[in-house]
Order: sequence, then C-alpha cells, then structure tokens
Amino acid sequence: MCQSAPMSRLITIPPDAQLAPSLSAYASAQSAKRQQFALATVLLAIAILTAGYGAEVNLATFFGKIGNFTSYFDRLLRLDSGLRVWQDPAEWFWGLYRWLRLLGETILIAYIGTTTGALLAFGACFLTSRNLVRSSLLRMTVRRMLEFCRTVPDIVFALIFVASFGLGALPGALALAVHTTGALGKLFSEVVENIDMKPVSGVAATGGGWLAQVRFGVVPQVMANFASYTLLRFEINVRAAAVIGFVGAGGIGQEFKRVIGFNIYEEVSAIAILILIIVMLIDLASERIRARVIGNLMAR
Repeated sequence: MCQSAPMSRLITIPPDAQLAPSLSAYASAQSAKRQQFALATVLLAIAILTAGYGAEVNLATFFGKIGNFTSYFDRLLRLDSGLRVWQDPAEWFWGLYRWLRLLGETILIAYIGTTTGALLAFGACFLTSRNLVRSSLLRMTVRRMLEFCRTVPDIVFALIFVASFGLGALPGALALAVHTTGALGKLFSEVVENIDMKPVSGVAATGGGWLAQVRFGVVPQVMANFASYTLLRFEINVRAAAVIGFVGAGGIGQEFKRVIGFNIYEEVSAIAILILIIVMLIDLASERIRARVIGNLMAR
C-alpha cells in the first residue's frame, strides 16, 4: 500500500504595501484603547478625590495619626500586669464561660432572626415574581415592603425594638428577622423569576390552581437555591447579631460595648478572638451543610 505524502500548508505573507493599511488600523485601534484606559483612569481618580473631598476625608489626619491605630492593637495584646496576653492565657480569658454563654445567645438570636425572616421571605417572594403574579399593584406593594425591610439598617430596627420592648434578645431577633425578610425576599424572587415555566404550565394544564402551581411547579426548582441563600444569610446574621448588641439587643455585643467603653483592652481582644473563632466555625459548618443540603435536593 502506498502512503500519501503529508500535506504541507503554506502561509502566504502579503507584501508590505498590502499589510500597511491593516497594521496602521491595528495600531490606531490599540492607541484608541490606551487613550480610553488613560481617560477612564483619570476620571476614576477625579471621582475618588471628589468623593473624598465631599466626605471631608483628611489624608493629613490619616497619616498623622496612623500611629494611634497600631498602638491601640499593641494595648489590646498587653495585660494590666504588663505581660503579653499569650504569656498568661488564664488571665486573658478569665471570663470565658460567661462570654461563651453570651456568644451562644448571639447565635440563637441569629438563628431565630434568620429562620423567621426566611419563612416570611419564602411567602413573599412568589408574590413579587412577574412570571407568577399578573397584578402589578400586588407585585409593587410587596416589593416596596421588602425594599423597606432591607434598606433600613438592622441596627436601626434594633434601636426601635429596644425602645419598644426593652433590652434583651427579643429586639435583636426581631431586627434581624425584619432585615432578613427584605434581603432574602429579593434574592428568592430573582430565583423564582428565572425558573423553567414548563412544569408550572403542566400543573396548570391539569387544572391546578395558583397554589398548586407554586407547590408542584416552582418550589422543587428553587429549594436548593433557597437553602443556600438562607445558610449564607445565617452566617451574615451571626456577625450582625454581635453588632446590634451594642445598642442593647442582647448577646455578646452588649459585653463587647462595655469593655470597649471602659478601655479594658485585654478583654476586648479576648472577646474579639472568640467572635472570630465562632464565626469561622459557623462558616465551615454552614459550607458543609449547604453542600449536603443542595446535593440532597438536587438528587431528588
């Protein structure tokens, strides 16, 4: 058998006279891109400087007092005895059991707020979706309510509820529930608006009403994303629960505010490290739970 010789491909290079227009056009395009990039950089710099001037950001103050920032951290890592905190851990974490109890209260506040907010957002998100609700008035009303819930900061809601119900965990849980409703309601509604409408049409074709269409045509498609967003929101609310405690809404935040106010530096660093560890553990646990829950829901 005779083998065919390999075919060679020849690349013909045009003469310089023919290449000149193309090379010139390419050079012009590259020059235009560089000019656009330079212009965008200048405009961005001007915008930043203008914003800094409008916000009264003083760079002289920043560079003149940056030493106070570093010295503060130095005080956080020193005990009253003059030793470094790691040289006497027992003295550093003397209030460990009380702080852990307050951290547990903070986690429970975040859990109650997240669960309540997720349930309310679950009920509201279907009413804001264009593909499920034809009444624009109903959609706009529910959307404006969700916007109000997520636009007002959770710490402002905490102040309102503290004034209404007094100090404690209840105002914190209510504040997180309201803010979570608005945040998750927006995310849930976007998930619902991007579903495949064929299952919904199939349920409608069999005579199913609106609730049946949502239950059997929508919910199975969105539960994985809903679970993921809810777990992510729980992580955020744990951090938020520690902050709203500053206004008396329960948890470790109240103790954190006290030690900061009295300049008890070693306790500030101890509580901050405990909060950091707890948040890291919750992040790791929720990541695994989210992967398992999503895997189980997707397998159905």
